[in-house]
Amino acid sequence: MTDHETASADGLVIAILGGTGEQGRGLARRFAMAGNPVVVGSRSRDRAQAVAGEIGHGVRGLPNREAALEADVVIAAVPWEGHGELLSGLAADLAGKIVVDCVNPLGFDSRGAYRLPVAEGSAAEQAAALLPDSRVVAAFHHVSAVLLLDPEVETIDMDVLVLGDDRQATDLVQALAARIPGVRGVYAGRLRNCGQVEGLTANLVAINRRYKAHAGIRITDI
Repeated sequence: MTDHETASADGLVIAILGGTGEQGRGLARRFAMAGNPVVVGSRSRDRAQAVAGEIGHGVRGLPNREAALEADVVIAAVPWEGHGELLSGLAADLAGKIVVDCVNPLGFDSRGAYRLPVAEGSAAEQAAALLPDSRVVAAFHHVSAVLLLDPEVETIDMDVLVLGDDRQATDLVQALAARIPGVRGVYAGRLRNCGQVEGLTANLVAINRRYKAHAGIRITDI
């Protein structure tokens, strides 16, 4: 068996910063349904608790800092506009933790979605620069929030591309992805290759609009 097949995400406490948005709520719901303790974070305690109550499945809501401190693994699912400010303010609280960045820096205009330039190369690389004492992994960029939140969807047919420079951390995030029925975590390279993965989301947005779909990705021959 490979390392990622023997890694276990059972029982890990997962905090989702920006967990009140659709992507955050969807991931929180799926991981809680899989049996992991989940905390959604927000700038507002009341907002976090209200959303946690809507999600159910034992999910709790806390301010972002408290959520980060309680977690084994932290997922950043905030809008790109608030990404740098949030992470830089939590650097000390996130020290030593695995931080999974799923933020897509995208712009939208009359021609659709497009990738925004990021000085560090990608949102994940910005996270790594802001969190030098954390183990930053990039994943969950292409998972449809609509599918995650749909109670009629039991399994989600897609691969999650996992990128990072720490093999143990990427193995664990691959195992975490597999907690969602139908999903497989696939190692896709180091953080320096994350820019095109984030940017690919713009292509999926175009596919979804054209075909009225919730498209995902499958990697063949592995």
